[in-house]
Amino acid sequence: MDARQSLPAWQALTQHANMMKTKHMKDLFSQDTERFNKYSVKLPKILFDYSKNLIDQQTITQLVELAKQCQVEQWRERMFAGEHINTTEDRAVLHVALRDRLDNAKELDGVDINQQIAATQQQMAAFCDCVRSGQWRGYSGKAITDVVSIGVGGSNLGPQMVTEALHQYSDGQLKMHYVSNVDGTQIANVLKPLNPETVLFIVSSKTFTTTETMTNAHTAMQWLTTAAQDTSIVAKHFVAVTANKSNAIKFGISQDNIFNMWDWVGGRFSLWSAIGLPIALDLGFDQFKQLLDGAYEVDQHFLTAELEQNIPVLMALMSLWNTTFLGAQSQAILPYDQSLHMLSAYLQQAEMESNGKSVNWQGEKVDYPTVPSIWGELGINGQHAFYQYLHQSNNIVPADFIGSVESVTPVEGHHETLMANFFAQTQALMQGVTEQEVRADLKMRGRSDDYINKVAPHKVHLGNRPTNTLLMKRISPRSIGNLIALYEHKIFVQGIILQICSFDQWGVELGKTLANKIQQELESGQVNPNHDSSTQGLLAHYHAMKSES
Repeated sequence: MDARQSLPAWQALTQHANMMKTKHMKDLFSQDTERFNKYSVKLPKILFDYSKNLIDQQTITQLVELAKQCQVEQWRERMFAGEHINTTEDRAVLHVALRDRLDNAKELDGVDINQQIAATQQQMAAFCDCVRSGQWRGYSGKAITDVVSIGVGGSNLGPQMVTEALHQYSDGQLKMHYVSNVDGTQIANVLKPLNPETVLFIVSSKTFTTTETMTNAHTAMQWLTTAAQDTSIVAKHFVAVTANKSNAIKFGISQDNIFNMWDWVGGRFSLWSAIGLPIALDLGFDQFKQLLDGAYEVDQHFLTAELEQNIPVLMALMSLWNTTFLGAQSQAILPYDQSLHMLSAYLQQAEMESNGKSVNWQGEKVDYPTVPSIWGELGINGQHAFYQYLHQSNNIVPADFIGSVESVTPVEGHHETLMANFFAQTQALMQGVTEQEVRADLKMRGRSDDYINKVAPHKVHLGNRPTNTLLMKRISPRSIGNLIALYEHKIFVQGIILQICSFDQWGVELGKTLANKIQQELESGQVNPNHDSSTQGLLAHYHAMKSES
């Protein structure tokens, strides 16, 4: 038996889950009118309601006890203290330091990282002012009008998601573009309408060797230098965010235009660093600081709140309860705000790359379910796409509903319609509707008995589908900082309880290694006979089809 499964709280929860499976949330609500007050937590800019989960007080007590037996509080202290909790790579995990508002020196391996962070933020602020004021000039002397951010994974998803979420806070001085896909169609489409004289490229890669990023960066450089007919002008149009300065300099980027990254910040937790430079350029550095402030507020809540009132801890415990103990295999992220249209994709990476693992800290196979697959879509779009599945399929999919009280772009009547659906969906997923209720409703509408007998079974909703609700006052840099930090800390707590190394991503590396080898075969036209028959056949067919054209 795995060490986690042998814990008294784990065993108690396993038994308790069997009992709770016989209950219905609708009955739990009718039995306790204070249920919402008991199972919701408020912060100044966000409310977390987890009352629509199949839980009672015993569930919460046992889940919190499990967190304590797994030493979540001690691990939390270790992370904030800069211990090397990323054990497989022997690194600290200190993205929280990037938004720390205390002036105390924070030493990591004998180095004051607060000084490093402050220096990089000062560099970012000065650079943003220079570009946004028009002082930064391209090779022909014109001011920058467009910024193209080139990166992949955490170097792309975080900045792009936040830029999209906070679009209404941009003054529009600079047009932001993102390139992540190595499919040439994307960069070709981005570059086509742009003027090379007024474009700034940000190349974000920790190693400055990432194949997809560097392929796109070289294409951008060729496009620029071809237009300028001068290879020496790269320094006027390219900056880098990297831990490998020498590679960036070899590329042609001036040392003064290289922004630092550190190995104690994982890519998917890096938007608070210079990886967030596109956000700062778009919004201005003062607004970027508001984003950091929002995350810092949640850091302090996570550090100081009792586990029973700690939102990230409760988010993690609900996920654990629904997945590991009740058997859910996926979780939907359903934002009801157009500004958050990239949030589901962002959280896919954040959670699945972090905790999509099957071995524990000791490298031993775990035989319990870990994190669910994460997927989702904007709320109203999803309602007309896959909510049928959420309501009536045999698979129960827990969901996070995320909305705001006020729209950042109010149009009369729209937000009320949107939020009416927001509240109704969580209620419907919880309550369901019985066949008796369906029959009574159809009878009241004057339907015939034959029609009722035919249709009634199809209109039954079993309900008892768990949801969390995260409700913000309105989308703002600070509230987005709140929201992202809540999910970051949720992921951390999940990893500790599940005994999973949350801050590496070895599963990504195997595919990359094989791709590098296969690329050589695609370029040479020679297929390695040691491939499996499927890969050999596919490559041979690819070459044959290519030669026909």
